[in-house]
Formats: sequence, structure tokens, C-alpha cells
Amino acid sequence: MNNKDYIKLINLLKSSYPNAKCSLNFNTPFELVVAVMLSAQCTDKRVNLTTPTLFKKYPNIEAFANADLIELEEIIHPCGFYKNKAKNIIATAKKVITDFNGVVPSTMEELLTLPGVGRKSANVILLEVFNIAQGIAVDTHCKRISNRIGLSNEKDPSKIEMDLLKIFPKEYLKDINHLLIYFGRDICNAKKPKCDFCPIKEFCKCYTSSVKFR
Repeated sequence: MNNKDYIKLINLLKSSYPNAKCSLNFNTPFELVVAVMLSAQCTDKRVNLTTPTLFKKYPNIEAFANADLIELEEIIHPCGFYKNKAKNIIATAKKVITDFNGVVPSTMEELLTLPGVGRKSANVILLEVFNIAQGIAVDTHCKRISNRIGLSNEKDPSKIEMDLLKIFPKEYLKDINHLLIYFGRDICNAKKPKCDFCPIKEFCKCYTSSVKFR
């Protein structure tokens, strides 16, 4: 594919999913930090079912910093890996308070100092809270689709992100992850992709090769 093809691919996805946006529900920057941490190895749907109770019990960052670990674990248990997530949530709340005056930091470097926040999570926070699109959050959908289509042959999310940043113009970065998530859930799912209904099949190396998903 050439540069025009990459732009056409994104525009086709934008036409198919004009309302693509972050699926996590939140009201404050720190609520998003918590929601993103819970979403690791968990669906956004499950997270959104958990956070209303969670955010009601812990209405602000101070409440999270002072949370009882066992009580927090019980609430977030359905999201999986609840022990590590609970520890990281409390530790992150304390760090934001002590190191950043209670304000969620707005740079990649600072966000990566928070326990439980990796590059993918930091990219989501930067985009959704600060409208900063300097990278691409490579989640399971983005990884799978990038490999299938042929946008990247890498397996490591950070390397996939670097490949995507080389081929997509900066003005499209804010849309890419949302579009790939919607596309991955709707058409290009893990087990039985609906190739015949795919709006971008002309660009897909798996579809155009002799070995097609059927």
C-alpha cells in the first residue's frame, strides 16, 4: 500500500463507524485512569458494569488513595487480575497526589511513572483527557488487525505502534484506535471475521492472498 491507500483505508473506516469513540465511561481524568487500568485483559463492557459502584464508593482521588485494599479488590474482582489492579490503583492515586499535586499528568513520560500505566494506557489518557494524539494505543484489536491487514508484521505492541506512526499522517492518529476497535468488534473479530462484509478488504493481505478467512 502507498500513502493514498492508508488514508483511503482510514476514511473508509470513518465512513463505516462515524461515531467511533472511547468505550469507557468516566467523568474525571482520574476515573479514566482507573477505568483504563481495569480494562487490561478485560472488556470495556465489563469495566463499565463495574465502575458505577466503584466511582460511587470512591468519588475522588483522595478516596482511592485511602481505599481499603480488600474492599477495593472485592469491587473490581469481576475485571480480573484484581489483586494487582487494586494495588496499582491505590499506589497511582497516592503518587498523583504526592508527585503531581493531585492532577493527572499530561505527558507520556510522567504517565509512565504511574504504577500499572503502560504506553497503551498512557496513549488513551493523553487522547481522551488532554486531546493529545501523539501515539496509538495498540490493544488486542489494533494488534490483530494490523497483522492481518499487513500494516505491521511485529508482535510487540510498541513496535506495532512505531510501524503505524510511520504510515499514518498525524492528523489521523486520534481516530485510528477507536476505528480499529469498532471494526474489530463488528467485522474483523478474532475467530470468525466477516470478510465478505469488510469495508477495507481490498487492502487486506489475508483476504487478497490465497489463504482467506472463510
